[in-house]
Amino acid sequence: MARLNVLLVEDHRELAETTGAYLEACGYAVDYAADGLVALHLAVTESYDVMVLDIMLPGVDGLAVCRRLREEAKVDTPIIMLTARDQLDDKLIGFEAGADDYLVKPFAMPELAARIEAMARRGRGQAGCFEVGGIVMDVGTWEVTRDGVPVVLSKTAFKLLKVLMRDYPRVVSRRDMERELWEGEPPDSDALRSHLYNLRQALDRPFGHGVVTTVPGRGYCLRFPPHA
Repeated sequence: MARLNVLLVEDHRELAETTGAYLEACGYAVDYAADGLVALHLAVTESYDVMVLDIMLPGVDGLAVCRRLREEAKVDTPIIMLTARDQLDDKLIGFEAGADDYLVKPFAMPELAARIEAMARRGRGQAGCFEVGGIVMDVGTWEVTRDGVPVVLSKTAFKLLKVLMRDYPRVVSRRDMERELWEGEPPDSDALRSHLYNLRQALDRPFGHGVVTTVPGRGYCLRFPPHA
């Protein structure tokens, strides 16, 4: 994936400096805002792949920033909310304001980086393309290649792979996968298993090693060998 442009909005100076330094070490270009007004200005005048937005900000708080970006400015940059609030109702409020993901403080820096990568893929996928570990998906043409070789998928297998690529390297739960594919109501209890089998037959079997992985008790993800 190309170099990512990230807007970090955090009023806690030490945390902002630590987070910004880590993200820059990951190869991201990072802009910084310490309050909601500066965040609004940067978000509407510059182009970012992902916005990392703290809720508790001086002046205009993160929820208000998110709402104004979505409703008034029509900015669709993926937004990850950072907050100390960990109750379900607080998360729902964040999602209702327009956030795409939610990370509770304190958090591990590698997890934040993984979520940024996933959000960037999601945003770029909406524009037409995903690329992960040698797999390339063109959403507009419904074409998939692995290591340059065309892969023919059914419509449902394509959607399944799209979710796994969009959220890579995160594990997608069975419930979330069914919600994505069938709005939470699969046609039968074995439907997901059948489509996973078909995806593996098309994407894994011809290439000698599997990447579509079942994580017992958690869900499904893509995993690549070290050289991929």
